[in-house]
Amino acid sequence: MRPARVPLRWKIAALAAATACLVAVAVGLLVHVWTAQDIQGRAEMRASNGVFSAVDTYRRTGTLTGGAVLDPAELPYALRNPADDDRHTAYDGSVHGNVGPSVWAAQRVDGPGSPVLALQVNMSTERHELFRLDLVMAVASLIALAAATPLAVYGAGLIGRRLGRVSETAGRISAGDLDARTGHIKGRDEVADIAGTVDLMADSLSRQLRTERRFTADVAHELRTPVGGLLATADLLPPGETEDLLRARVRDLRGLVEDLLEISRLDAGAEQPVHAHVPLDAVVSEAVARTGLDTAVTVAEAQTGPTTETVETDPCRLERIISNLVGNAHRHGAAPVQVTVDGPTVVVRDHGPGFPPDLLRDGPRRFYTGATERGTGHGLGLTIALGQARLLGAQLLLDNAPDGGAVATLRLPD
Repeated sequence: MRPARVPLRWKIAALAAATACLVAVAVGLLVHVWTAQDIQGRAEMRASNGVFSAVDTYRRTGTLTGGAVLDPAELPYALRNPADDDRHTAYDGSVHGNVGPSVWAAQRVDGPGSPVLALQVNMSTERHELFRLDLVMAVASLIALAAATPLAVYGAGLIGRRLGRVSETAGRISAGDLDARTGHIKGRDEVADIAGTVDLMADSLSRQLRTERRFTADVAHELRTPVGGLLATADLLPPGETEDLLRARVRDLRGLVEDLLEISRLDAGAEQPVHAHVPLDAVVSEAVARTGLDTAVTVAEAQTGPTTETVETDPCRLERIISNLVGNAHRHGAAPVQVTVDGPTVVVRDHGPGFPPDLLRDGPRRFYTGATERGTGHGLGLTIALGQARLLGAQLLLDNAPDGGAVATLRLPD
């Protein structure tokens, strides 16, 4: 199963939000670590200065001042047996009653073996302030993220809409609309470059296609006169196998020229349908009969009984479509060939090898008949049928039946 499509703007917004979160976390950690080290450093300095003053007072007066104590029981192990008279500090992260994390400073009163005078500096207030700072930074980061995400979505939406215009234009060009253009896109960035490149590509394709169509029309028009002369000359030949073979080849050549001229007119938009209300089953039956090919025609009955479906269409062009589909089924498929009329829908089916996969994927191509097992030909029948169907506003679908055979479905507008 194909995964669901995620719009580009949501991907960009998610990336921006993730980046903002990473920046906020990194800044928060740096501020927290720096502030915690600063708090501990200032506490160590206070404790060290307090011990220095308390030792000096104790040596002179024999009294303890500033909260200093001698050999306290809760003194960290690292400070209990200092080897000299220097002051030492240690961090105590334990909590004793109302006293939270603290810093101890200790110094022997008077040389080795003398009592240890110690002073504890409580950091509960500073730690609480650090917690409040962390909380404020977290809230500020969330607020900033909440404000930045809509801006990121809006900015990504601008890019997404611009890319969407380019994608829509490319899709229309791929579908055959070579007049589609993206037009001017604001901004001097990669999206504007892509839009300009797509428009230039469409201009180039349009010029090449117009040149090819003009060449095809000119060739077909120039061939029309000599082919007519060949057909008239063939009529002057004495009856015989050679005359029949030559006449058949000239007729094939004339049919090819007429097909090329018809395609040229369809490409140039010179064809205009002449609509009329006609009985669909009668038009289809007449078109099939004109082909002279053995084809069964079936008219489906409505639930209310046999009815004649009347459609507004160009009967001549409809006959052209049906005859091309039936001829293609007999030429490239296999008997029996069946034509079914059901409401405004006409289905032509054969029992041959079916349409080749590339034709179903890419549509009919001129002068390409598909798989070799489907016979030979110049490959213009389906192309003409498709062009005439578009001119009538109808839909022509090509598919293969599950049990084998090609199926062409023509749906006329209601």
